[in-house]
Amino acid sequence: MSSLVLYNYFRSSTSYRVRIGLHFKNLDFEYKSVHLLKDGGEQHRAEYRQLNPIGGVPTLVHNGKPISQSMAILEYLEETFPQNRFFPKDIYTRAKVRQFCENINADIHPLQNLKVTQYLEKNLNISPEQKQQWLNNWISLGLQATERILENAAGQFCFGDEVTAADLLLVPQVFSAERFQIDLKPFPNIQRINLECLKLDAFQKAHPTRQPDYQA
Repeated sequence: MSSLVLYNYFRSSTSYRVRIGLHFKNLDFEYKSVHLLKDGGEQHRAEYRQLNPIGGVPTLVHNGKPISQSMAILEYLEETFPQNRFFPKDIYTRAKVRQFCENINADIHPLQNLKVTQYLEKNLNISPEQKQQWLNNWISLGLQATERILENAAGQFCFGDEVTAADLLLVPQVFSAERFQIDLKPFPNIQRINLECLKLDAFQKAHPTRQPDYQA
């Protein structure tokens, strides 16, 4: 049994980030599915809430100790398993990578999150069309800022020619944007870097369609 256990959901973009990180560092882990829709959402079960009180995914358990929130998990992996680093050694570049990650993690992802869109539908009674307008507005605004950063920072990947945590967050965000039918044509750097990343083994192994709980 692996000392690393990842509780996650195939379609969760935050889970996708951590899977990329684990594969990028060539770490073996046990995959535990937490289906966010089945039976009202398995994340609400009492046994899962003991691991993760807020009920989100992913949760990483290492040697019996749980850690939640994808950015905290990625930082933990970087500090615990230093091979194949995805946070740059240069202090300023590392800060800029973290800034880029937080632009996605704090300013885009929460506004497309399942519990947010479910609240809009169930409590505010918005229509499917209004939901799509919401997603188009907030995701597109976030991607506009992301594209501007990449105009100055990008090489082959988000920050130069080495994979960083920025790429680990960008690719799942593009996957979500495509799933929500966001027009990506205005974002050529985002599209190019996404395709470059998807050529790499770690990103391929982490892709939602290759997970054991995948459903079309």
